[in-house]
Amino acid sequence: MFPRYRLVGYAGYPGAAALGRLGIGDLGERMTELEQLAVQYAAGREPLPVMELIAATAHNRPQADNTYRTRVGDDVIATWLAMARERRALLLLNIQPGRAKFLDEVKHLEKWLKEPDVGIALDPEWAVGPDQVPGRQFGTVPGTELNEVAAYVSGIVAAHDLPEKVFLYHQLHPQIVTGERALKEHPGIVLIKSVDGIGSKNLKTATYNQLVKLTPAYVHLGFKLFYEEDTRKDQPLMTPEEVLALDPQPVYVLYE
Repeated sequence: MFPRYRLVGYAGYPGAAALGRLGIGDLGERMTELEQLAVQYAAGREPLPVMELIAATAHNRPQADNTYRTRVGDDVIATWLAMARERRALLLLNIQPGRAKFLDEVKHLEKWLKEPDVGIALDPEWAVGPDQVPGRQFGTVPGTELNEVAAYVSGIVAAHDLPEKVFLYHQLHPQIVTGERALKEHPGIVLIKSVDGIGSKNLKTATYNQLVKLTPAYVHLGFKLFYEEDTRKDQPLMTPEEVLALDPQPVYVLYE
């Protein structure tokens, strides 16, 4: 996948503008918008659009199974996958697990991960303990758990002779992922860490530089921008040129 491509994505959930750009208006129109944006990030690579669907959403109230998360239906995933294929894009299934375990959520999505153009995105900010509530405190995940899930996804790739699959995890600050070097390389998957710092260009760049130092050499870097949170107090959103000036240059740029 790398260094051929640069991934450029929109996050979202159907009909939920607060959860990302893909939840606003017509999905096809958003994809056209994304395709035009992705070209601005080429910089010598082929731009590859990415749809990051929030397939498991954390909540601050318990569900019937006490997981504090809900799952999107297969009909929604099928619709988004059809759109991804129509636009020659990748579909990433984002997991906010609440009190559930990442591996259980990945197993629930296994039928979709058997598809050649579907990857996974883990959001440990929303991975809380049995006595915690999402949104009241940041979640956390150990590198050993990330490694367990990565090994499982690698097994799916091998069992079904699939092309290289994206395995992504989000990180807002250092404490969200502990013991990160316990996450190892696995055949058939490409590891990406999306740095999700919020705020001004200077704050986001500082967060990126801080988390880069903690990232294993075999993990690629991503960078997330927020249309609302990053532009509060009349701050301008970072431009593609500014994002591409980061060192190392991110291979994945996500907008929410």
